[in-house]
Amino acid sequence: MFKDLKAIKGKYYIQRLIDEGEHEHQDFKFQVSDVHKIAHSLSAFANNDGGRLLVGVKDNGTIAGLRSEEDLYVLEFAAQLYCRPAVELEMTTFLCEGGAVVLRAVIPRAQERPVRCREASGIWQAYYRVADENIVAHPLMVRAWERSASGMEGELLSVSEPESAMLRHLSTVQGATPEDLMRAVRLSLRSTENLIVRLAAMGLVTFRHTPSGFVMALNVD
Repeated sequence: MFKDLKAIKGKYYIQRLIDEGEHEHQDFKFQVSDVHKIAHSLSAFANNDGGRLLVGVKDNGTIAGLRSEEDLYVLEFAAQLYCRPAVELEMTTFLCEGGAVVLRAVIPRAQERPVRCREASGIWQAYYRVADENIVAHPLMVRAWERSASGMEGELLSVSEPESAMLRHLSTVQGATPEDLMRAVRLSLRSTENLIVRLAAMGLVTFRHTPSGFVMALNVD
């Protein structure tokens, strides 16, 4: 059934990973059959700090094992043709209890963001990993990635007074929406969003996800 797979012994290693549960850097997949859905995961991990998929593992952590080598082909197909730029995968198979085979697919953080994936509708959308979910990336986050990738923020330029006001405001709150910042800097929404994008591309502002959506926050890393 798995003539092309050379699984290595790893039941204790895989169990340790499963014991972590699903989180920002790990997701369980019983099988890989929907190329669009798996592309969401690849985009989300690549746009965040990377992660791994454990294929052949149910949502509750039960090891079911790979059902077919087709899972590998769909995963590779999604990474190469349904992600732009393509996502490089490191795939290793592990032999677990009872002869079950689990695939570990490691997705590195993308060197060039955003990584977009093709939706069933044909549009290309960027995702971001938040806890154990794949979330559509905020449009301003995507614009900041694009600006960083273009090399426009290669040098730390001087910060304007409106940008200073925005940073001062963010230093006093846990998070703010573009509308909140618009009122703080007393500019139009469009001008405020342009400032957010520039400061985010410079690494001074970051995006934080809350139950109500993304907010902007001061980057203290």
